[in-house]
Amino acid sequence: MTLTKIRKRPRGVTIIDVAKEAGVSPMTVSRVINGDAGVRDEVRVHVREVIKRLNYTPNLMARSLVTSSEIRIGVIYSNPSAAFMSELLVGVFEEASTRAAQLFLLKGEQGRPPAREAIEGLIAQRIAGVMLAPPLGESDFVRDIIREAGLPMAVIGGVAPDAVSVWIDNARAAYDMTRHLIGLGHRRIGFVHGNPGQSASIERLAGFRRAVEDEGGLDTRVVQGDYSYASGLSAGEDLLGGENPPTAIFASNDDMAAAIVSVAHRRHLDVPGDLTVVGFDDSTAATTLWPPLTTIHQPVRALATEALQRLIQEIRGGVSASNGQPRVTVLEHQLIERDSTAPPRG
Repeated sequence: MTLTKIRKRPRGVTIIDVAKEAGVSPMTVSRVINGDAGVRDEVRVHVREVIKRLNYTPNLMARSLVTSSEIRIGVIYSNPSAAFMSELLVGVFEEASTRAAQLFLLKGEQGRPPAREAIEGLIAQRIAGVMLAPPLGESDFVRDIIREAGLPMAVIGGVAPDAVSVWIDNARAAYDMTRHLIGLGHRRIGFVHGNPGQSASIERLAGFRRAVEDEGGLDTRVVQGDYSYASGLSAGEDLLGGENPPTAIFASNDDMAAAIVSVAHRRHLDVPGDLTVVGFDDSTAATTLWPPLTTIHQPVRALATEALQRLIQEIRGGVSASNGQPRVTVLEHQLIERDSTAPPRG
């Protein structure tokens, strides 16, 4: 379900407040509340005194859900790529069906986070943890609200210091694709950058630039996109509209690559005879246009599945999302060669 009702709740004392007052980590407060071993007696007594003084009441409903047969998970997403989100949500739903997990969906618009009231409304549904789809996993605004509620988090496609993080080596993947284009003989290469606020975008650009520097003597140009099809259209017009246009264009996702193929066709350019185009993700967009795209296969469903598995493990184990320790899983990427690539003419 998608939450549409907005209800603002007064903010009470949170586990973060208790941790700050006691001078310990939120994870330590969580262990004291749960009666876990491994906390020194003097620390345990001190934390309990602070809890009493601040009149802090743990979220007992959420804690009871941890041991129930069904577990409630919130999924917050706001990604302009419909193909990427389709793959991700399929992976989440398939894994949830095998884990007795009930999902509650909350959507932002065009890469922007939902309003605080909407996120608090999601938390009020007695969820036990939250999954954040890119780019929201790197939003301090969103993660701060979830931390205040003392809920564990899983971040897909990015890395956050206070959450389970599952992604691929974006820099290596972009490096591999750029080396593939160079290996075909391309010396004029355009690159369409993704949303500059996402670490995945930054890593992909870094991988492209490293491959270019390693080769030397290339004519390259980078233009800005935001992962949407519309931004791919603008980038394609920009790259192909000047003198000495590139013979190959590497777009940071398949939606933008598909848009560039459309621009090439409007300009009566043959792909790949006149222009090689490659993408990233291996989404449905890569195989539903002509020619099908050479792209980096990012296992989006597997990323979502792994993130949900790890999140449920942390919920069942009583691990706080706020312990400040990075917990990162890196899955393998693969370069998929299809019909959109060829050596440059001549």
